[in-house]
Amino acid sequence: MIPRYSRPEMTSIWERQLYFEKQREVELAAVNAWARDGRIPKADATKLMAASFTLERIDELEKVNDHETNAFVDALAESVGPESRWLHLGLTSSDVLDTGLALQLTDAADLLEKRLEDLEAALVRQAVTHKHTLMIGRSHGVHAEPITFGLKILIWVDEVRRHRKRLQDARSGIAVGKISGSVGTHANVPPHVEEWTCVALGLAVAPVSNQILQRDRHAHFVSTLAIIACSLDKFSTELRSLQRTEIREAEEPFEAGRHGSSSMPHKRNPSRLERTSGLARVLRAHAQVALENVTLWHERDISHSSAERVILPDACIALDYMLWLFTTVVSDLRVYPDRMAANVEMTSGLIYSQGIMLALVHAGMSRQEAYEKVQKHALDAWDQGANFKEAVCEDQAICELLTEESLASIFSPDPHLRWIESAFERMNIQHVSNSTPESISEVTTP
Repeated sequence: MIPRYSRPEMTSIWERQLYFEKQREVELAAVNAWARDGRIPKADATKLMAASFTLERIDELEKVNDHETNAFVDALAESVGPESRWLHLGLTSSDVLDTGLALQLTDAADLLEKRLEDLEAALVRQAVTHKHTLMIGRSHGVHAEPITFGLKILIWVDEVRRHRKRLQDARSGIAVGKISGSVGTHANVPPHVEEWTCVALGLAVAPVSNQILQRDRHAHFVSTLAIIACSLDKFSTELRSLQRTEIREAEEPFEAGRHGSSSMPHKRNPSRLERTSGLARVLRAHAQVALENVTLWHERDISHSSAERVILPDACIALDYMLWLFTTVVSDLRVYPDRMAANVEMTSGLIYSQGIMLALVHAGMSRQEAYEKVQKHALDAWDQGANFKEAVCEDQAICELLTEESLASIFSPDPHLRWIESAFERMNIQHVSNSTPESISEVTTP
C-alpha cells in the first residue's frame, strides 16, 4: 500500500526487515526443538541464537542463487561458525515462509482488532448521544417513518461487534504453523519437533499439511477483511448521503483551513468518507485474489506466492487505515438535529400513513379499503401538493371511525420511538467511554 494510505504501526509489521526477522524466529525455534530432541548439541544451539543477517547480504546472495530462502539461510550461516550446519535442518522453504507469515498475520490481526474496538467505542458514544435525536427513516431513498439517529448508529455497533467475532475466528485460522517438510510427510522432521517449534512461536500446529499451509486459511482471513471494509463502505455511503445539500443532516468534520474544492470555495465535500468507499473496492478485489490462491497444483506450486506478497500486506494496511480514518470521522461527526427534525415534517404527515391505515383496520375497516383510502390522500399530497394531514382529518369516513384525539396521536413520532430504549438494552449499552481515538488533524487530502 502506498504511504498515503498507511499507518506506521501496521506498516512496520510488513517491513522487509521484520519479514526476515520472523523467519529467523522460525529457524531458531526449530534449532531449539532439535536440541530438545537431542539431534543438535545444546551448545551449538546456544551459539546459533546469535545468528544474524543483513538485507544487503541477502540481496547479494539472491542475485547469485535466485532463491530468497537459500539466500536468507546462507546469510544467517555466515554470521556464525561451523554450527551453522544445523540451520534449516530438515526444513523446506515453506516451513519457514508460511510459519513466519503466520506470525506477521497474527500481529496484523491483533492491531486490526484494536482498531475495531476503537471504532465500536466511537460508534457507541454517538449512538448514546443521539439515542433520542429524531430523524426520518428512509427506504429506497424515500421518506418512510421516523427513527432516531442513535438507532441508526446502534445498528452499526451491532455490525462491528459481529466483525470482531469474525476477525477473531479468521485470526485463529491463520495463527498456525507447519514444519512438516517438502511434501508434509515429516520424513525429515518428526511431528514432535514441529509441535515444539510452533508452540515456542505461540502458534497452533496444522494437523496435516503438504508443502504449505492450505490457502483456504488465508482466503478466509482476507475475505473477512474485505467484509469489514464493505461495512465501512456502507457506513460511509450513508453519511455521504446525509451530507448532501438537500438533506444535510450530518457531515464529516471540516477543520479550519481545510479546502473542499480547488475551484469552488463554498464546497465541504465528504472526501474522507469517499476515500473509505474507494479503498473498500481495493479490499474486495484482494479477496478475489485470495480465493483464487486456494487452488494450487498437487502438493504445492508457487503461483500464490507472488500474489500474496501484494495482497496480504496491502489488505492489512488498507483496512487499518480505513478503520482509523472512519473512526476519527465518527468521533468528530457533525450532526444537525434541527435539520433532521425539519426533514421529518417535510411531507406534512405523509410518513404517518401506516398508522392511520392500521387504526382504521382496528376500527373495523377492511385492510384493503383502509389502504386505498389512505393512499388516495397520500397520492394527492405527492402529486398535487395537498396537505396530507388536513385531508385525512377532513375525510368524513375516517372521522367517523377515528376521533380527533386518536388522529392527533397518530400524527406524532412518539409511537415510533417507544421501543428505542429496548434496542440499547439488548445491546447491553449502559455507559459511554470518554476516551477518544487518534487525532484526525494529520489527515489532509484524498
